[in-house]
Parts: sequence; structure tokens; C-alpha cells
Amino acid sequence: MTKNASFGKYGKKFQENLVQLILNERPFADQIFEVLDTNFLELKYLQSFVKLIINYRDKYKSHPSQDTMITILRAEIDDEDELVQKHMRDYFTRICSSESSIEGVEHIKEVALDFCKKQKLKEAMIESVKLIQSSSYEEISKIINDALKLGLDNNIGYDYLKDFEERFIIKSRNPITTGWKLLDKITHGGLGRGELGVVIAPTGAGKSMALVHLGAQAVMEGLTVVHYTLELQETVVATRYDSCITGYNLDELYKYKEEILEKIKSLDGKLIIKEYPTKSASTQTICNHLEKLKRRGENIDMIIVDYGDLLRPVRYLKERRNELESIYEELRGTAQIFECPIWTASQTNRSGLNAEVITMESISEAFNKCFVADFIFTISRTIEDKSNNEGRAYIAKNRNGPDGIVFPIFMDTKNVKIKMLPQTNGAAQAVVKTAKQQADTLKEKYKNFKNKGKIT
Repeated sequence: MTKNASFGKYGKKFQENLVQLILNERPFADQIFEVLDTNFLELKYLQSFVKLIINYRDKYKSHPSQDTMITILRAEIDDEDELVQKHMRDYFTRICSSESSIEGVEHIKEVALDFCKKQKLKEAMIESVKLIQSSSYEEISKIINDALKLGLDNNIGYDYLKDFEERFIIKSRNPITTGWKLLDKITHGGLGRGELGVVIAPTGAGKSMALVHLGAQAVMEGLTVVHYTLELQETVVATRYDSCITGYNLDELYKYKEEILEKIKSLDGKLIIKEYPTKSASTQTICNHLEKLKRRGENIDMIIVDYGDLLRPVRYLKERRNELESIYEELRGTAQIFECPIWTASQTNRSGLNAEVITMESISEAFNKCFVADFIFTISRTIEDKSNNEGRAYIAKNRNGPDGIVFPIFMDTKNVKIKMLPQTNGAAQAVVKTAKQQADTLKEKYKNFKNKGKIT
């Protein structure tokens, strides 16, 4: 090791995060262990912790899991100083807790690898200087080239044997409630992180209000919601949240200004509403805004885009349907990057205007964008339904549970009140059968199109 080389200038938090990444990410550990000297770590308990990982890997030819580290820390560190033992156990407890999320993961990896590779290169150069008089050019060249190759990305993918433990770790979806118990039941708690949910409805049926309902439930749960509106003004969206959260009618909010303020001041959650003119923002615009919020310390729990069809494509394609499909793929990618659920909406075509139940076949422009989403439900309200504040919600797609289900709904647009009611017998069952038949027809149509080469 080059004299006095260490991660000291990057601070304690950087070093603790680095060791946590080494434990949790086997491919990164494979890469950095080619160039890491444990003495680069300033803190003794981190040096000892990493040595435990190295020793386990050398002995068993696999990477230790967190459960394995629990056993090791309980039984195999008696040789360490008592204070070091305590620091190691305290550190491990912290990184196993739900509060130990790491920010700037890629930055930490890049800085650490760059530092370690430079130290290895310095060592190789010092050794080469000593060999100038006694060795050949080829030998010196090999020493330098070998040093340059160390620490390169050698991740060939998921190793079936080495990564055995990883597939038995229960991965939490961290679902966020929809506020509808019936929907939470069939989705195992709501929409999870990295998942895309879509509300489909004809114009004026209430898809924007459904999105407000979903956002309001998250805010009332103490979470931070970022709501993007591409059709309505920010203040209009905000008043809908006022009504949904407090129960006051939209046209009477001005009468209850003080009461509304007291109610929203008591909320633990946070709501940020950002307006973009129709077709002016793309998914990249949204990502840039989200990054700015994160740099300001905002913890983003849910994203709402009202609605996806009104986004501008990042790249323009020959057909509109391909652009829309791309937009929805990018929205799901955004959900994965920011590790939170995204809810958006889509408008039906004319066939959905007076449909008793709306299936994916009625989606506007490109029904194949539905294949990207994790959860889709539709809202249908005929003229008679609207007069009675009634309607139907059809579960068109559900990756985490059953679909093809129709629930009656009560929707009062005066105060953004939407209730999902239990299934009823008789007519509702006939509606379910019809909807399933339409869904099967859609799947068959998609299959035929794909076989004929019309969808790539």
C-alpha cells in the first residue's frame, strides 16, 4: 500500500456506506476486492468487518448473507478488542435497520474504485522503477498492464451458485395503500415500489379525481407525494386535495378556509404539485425535477402523473402508438430508479364512452402500453350512473393478485369522494363474464398481431 493512503478524506459516513455496499452487493465486492487494501479504511471496526467478509469468501467460495454475518459476529470475533467487537455489532445493527438507506450509491462506488485503482497503479509504478535496470521492457509493461486491469467491472451476471443466498432474501415491495380496502386486499397492500399503476377512463369519468384520491391517501399516511399535472392548474389540483382530505365540497371550500388549513397543517405527509403545459414535459423532465427535489432533501414516496398520454416523448417515433408505449415504459423505469410507485392515467377511445365495463381494448391509441403496467383498473360511468353517483371499477390487470373483477363504485365529484363497494350478485356477475370475454379477445388479438409481425 502507498504510504498513508486511506479513505480518511472522504469521512466516516462514506467508509461505512462503502462497507455496507461490499456486504450487500456481491458483484461490487468481487470488483473492489481486486484493488482494496483493508488499511485504506481508517476505522478499525470497519477493517475487521471487511476481513470477516474476505475470510468467509476465501473459505466457502461464496459471499456471506446478512444472516451469515449475524452468526459470525456472535461466534467468531472473540480475538478482537472488546471495543472493536462492540463497534462492529453496533455498525451491523445500523446497516440492517430500515433507516440505513444509502444515498449516492454509484458515486460511492466510483470514488472508492478510482481511489483503490490509483493506489494499485502507484504501487506498480514504484515496483517498475526498481526493475528498470534489471528487467526487460516486457516484464515492466506486464506489471503496469496488470495493475490497470485490476478493479474493472467483472460482473458477468447473476451467478447461480455464488448468489444462492440472494434468491432466498424476502424482498419487500413496501406497498402504499390505495385507500380502498377491496383493492388493497387483491394487490397485497397497494402499489409497491418500482411499480406502475394506470387508471383508465373516458373523458369526464373521474380518472384525475381517482389519482387525487390515491395521492391524498398517501399524504394522510404521512408520505411525500409528488403530483405532476399536465392538464389542470396547480391550484385546481390542490383544491381537489383539500376536498378529498377534509370532505368539504369543492364549491364550498372558501367558506371553510381556516378549518382546511388546520386540517392540512396536522398532516405528517407532504404534497408537491408541479404543473407542466400539455405535451411540454417528457419523462426526462420529470426525472430532472425529481433529482432536484432529492438534492433538496425530499424523500419521494409516491409519484403521480396526470396523465401519461399528455407527456412529450423523449424521442419521436414513426407512429403515435409506439411513442405512447415508450412513454409508459419510461414511466415504469422512473418508478424503478426512484424506488417508489407511480400512478398515472390513460383515456379510452370512443368505444369506452358508454361502455358498461371498460376493458384494455378500449384504451386510447395503443393498447400494448398496458402490457408495461403492473396494475390497471378502469372506471366506467354511464349517463345514468353519473346522475346517481354510481359506476364500476374493473380490475383489468394485476401482477400481484387476481384480475377480471368488477367492483361497484360510488363517486361524488362534489367532494372527490370515491368508494369501492363489494361485489354484488346477478347483473354484476354477467358484467364480469362479459369483461373477461373482452379481455380474452384482446389477448388473442395481440397474439395474432405479434405472429403476423405487426408488433415488434
